[in-house]
Amino acid sequence: MKEISVCIVDDNKELRNALEEIICMSEGYKCTGTIGTAEDAINQLPLLKPDVVLMDINLGSAESGIDVVKMLKPRIPDTNFMMCTIYEEDEKIFEALSAGANGYILKKTDPARMLEAIHELYEGGAPMSSQIARKVVKAFQQQKVSNSDGANLDLLSPREKEILELLSRGLMYKEIASQLFLSPETVRKHVYHIYEKLHVNNRVAAVNKFYRR
Repeated sequence: MKEISVCIVDDNKELRNALEEIICMSEGYKCTGTIGTAEDAINQLPLLKPDVVLMDINLGSAESGIDVVKMLKPRIPDTNFMMCTIYEEDEKIFEALSAGANGYILKKTDPARMLEAIHELYEGGAPMSSQIARKVVKAFQQQKVSNSDGANLDLLSPREKEILELLSRGLMYKEIASQLFLSPETVRKHVYHIYEKLHVNNRVAAVNKFYRR
């Protein structure tokens, strides 16, 4: 079984050490780096290319964790970014998701749930703390349908629509691959094409557009 490689980006050394200890002591996970600044994250993460990055928002510098994600996601698209923060404000949540974050959990999350979220993210999910998920759902329910959404969806191939529908049910890449008799990597490529066509960069936004048909 492949170990999930994780990097931690946080300006709080004690928290970095605590998270590193949790990951290193857990079977199936390995910590490949702990980083304390936005500048170091921008320089090191493209070299490390971890499966998952636990990203703090406030890094004590001009660049926030959200800025780092926005800059790096196009460069290392296979790396999944999960915001790990104290912030529960709607603005921060949607800034992070729009930047390309795939998950959003709070620092007060217990270690077992943290590891579960990392695994879920690695498998193609979009884990969020329950408080965050409620805010996201509420905001999407309140949004009005834009005129362009239907046109964007029309650009999707039948296979892409099929995969997007399965994504909307919360299925992981491996589950979708099994159901459609495809490889997980093929599913992953289809998902990237879906994101490009819908002008989104995460599952939450793609599913939102799908449901707003």
